[in-house]
Amino acid sequence: MNRKRIISLFLALLILLTYPCPVRAEESSPLNITSTSVLLMEASTGTVIYEKNADEVLYPASITKIMTLILIFDALESGKIQKTDVVRVSEYAASMGGSQVFLETGEEQTVDTLIKCIAVASANDGCVAMAEHIWGSEAAFVEKMNERAQELGMTNTNFVNCCGLDVDGHMTSARDVGLMSRELITKYPDIYNYSQIWMENITHVTAKGSSEFGLANTNKLIKQYSNATGLKTGSTDLAKSCISATANKNGIDLIAVVMAAPNYKVRFQEAIALLEYGYANCKLYQDTEPQELPQMKVNGGVEDHVSLTYGTPFSYLSTEGEDFSNIEKSLELPESVEAPLEEGQVVGRLVYRMNGQELGRADILTQNAVEEAGWMDYLTQLFFRWLF
Repeated sequence: MNRKRIISLFLALLILLTYPCPVRAEESSPLNITSTSVLLMEASTGTVIYEKNADEVLYPASITKIMTLILIFDALESGKIQKTDVVRVSEYAASMGGSQVFLETGEEQTVDTLIKCIAVASANDGCVAMAEHIWGSEAAFVEKMNERAQELGMTNTNFVNCCGLDVDGHMTSARDVGLMSRELITKYPDIYNYSQIWMENITHVTAKGSSEFGLANTNKLIKQYSNATGLKTGSTDLAKSCISATANKNGIDLIAVVMAAPNYKVRFQEAIALLEYGYANCKLYQDTEPQELPQMKVNGGVEDHVSLTYGTPFSYLSTEGEDFSNIEKSLELPESVEAPLEEGQVVGRLVYRMNGQELGRADILTQNAVEEAGWMDYLTQLFFRWLF
């Protein structure tokens, strides 16, 4: 081998030793995640901050109950049920195994109490009792769960029961759990009044008499992590240990989903690691007091002008440490709109930009409906103009 060949081989070897091969993002991440699948999401924007195998389809165990709680709160919001309603426990509901509060056939509990049983103690019997109370049967309730999942874009999810017991075909993914967790905490923040209960007693009243039963929160983060606000744990042989952990710090709501952790300790440790990673790397801009809106002229309506309001407040999550003082806002509104108008109709937008790049927009809506004017309305208007 000639001298030049030896020198070139030596230099190539030196370069390889000095500059090791690049690693994938997951391997270079400061998070040493051992669970099969995780996802970290900011709730107000839905921004995913970190993920690992987030679309892998897995058994969900009791984090299924997040969707069960969504349907319960949907029913409360629509007036279909009230928290004070009394629910009579069926023989089928009382027969549920796994995590339970030992409801008995014929026992009566309020909706409020059963929500506590589900959110705090992960009660399978409480889930089925509520499913039957709202939609007549668990099967009908599960059908609604799957419809709701589709509405939320949960493409990797199929529910077979309302409590999360291992059954073939009862599956979801970390991304889908993040989506339903976000829906629950942003649409129904009342859930926090239940998910943050550490311990509380309920009263069983049956033919045998009255007895106290203690609920203990399955989510130990409520005590272990100062920023924790919820949300739901799960554990079965096939699902292993799972959690959807919610937290709030400096006004930022984060959701950390951990699925198929090897044990409950790792589940909690990695949920905390994800949340701390999020709070260390995120900054949230929220425009809670956008600029004042003018009244808008209405053409051909029974009223000449309509008042305007903003839709959902604008939020922007930064993971790059941008200076929010550089954010610029521009109002985009037409000079007038044509009647008829519905209440809440989008008529414009407030656009947010930073360094020339659009960050997002807030919709501008009509505060009230305006009907189209008829010939009698025009005659009335002419009369009042002549009179005054």
